[in-house]
Amino acid sequence: MKLVKILHPFILILCFFISATAFGHGVDENTQSFLTSNKGVAFGPFLYMGAKHMITGYDHLLFLVGVIFFLYRTKEIIIYVSYFTIGHSLTLLYGVMADIHVNAYIIDAIIGLSIVYKGFDNLGGFQKIFGKQPNTKAAILIFGFIHGFGLATKLQEFEFDKDGLFTNLLGFNLGVEIGQFLALGFVLLIISYWRQYSSYIKFSQLTNLALMAAGFLLFGYQLAGYFIS
Repeated sequence: MKLVKILHPFILILCFFISATAFGHGVDENTQSFLTSNKGVAFGPFLYMGAKHMITGYDHLLFLVGVIFFLYRTKEIIIYVSYFTIGHSLTLLYGVMADIHVNAYIIDAIIGLSIVYKGFDNLGGFQKIFGKQPNTKAAILIFGFIHGFGLATKLQEFEFDKDGLFTNLLGFNLGVEIGQFLALGFVLLIISYWRQYSSYIKFSQLTNLALMAAGFLLFGYQLAGYFIS
């Protein structure tokens, strides 16, 4: 009973993440209107939209929760999150500037699998089943590339004014990093709180199983969208 009371708030938060993940994180009408009508440099609004997109981008956040879950030192967190940041920043900018089109359903399905991968990795699945641990930094960088293309596909749905596009994309990408920082700060507070209790091991197992479930849910949802469309 005590364990249930301790876990209850986090389970509610995680269930919210899972349900929101299933429906993706589209662009609201006000943002759509701005993106289609904007002319020239608009660094501030794009920065705001980037931060908003990341905070509501539950697929990206769930992957990052998996990345930082068993990292205890600030230096390690910075290093691993930086690999993800470098990856998604490069493909976000390159994808939009070079007009590289990737099917949004397929790329989001792969992003779903990246969440499954990290939850499975955190549970020691690779060591237990395959007897080998993949290079974690390389995996995070590669999935960062994929997540960046996911961000790019969202922006490519709109006809951008080419004037000031690079500056606007820099603003959007900086906003993504700000949103990422704020969201991860909240997650780290929760994780740090639970590390004080003996229930943390059970909590970690439940959380990473939930991450895998959310990833599979997103994967199936996006594949269904691909075949229906």
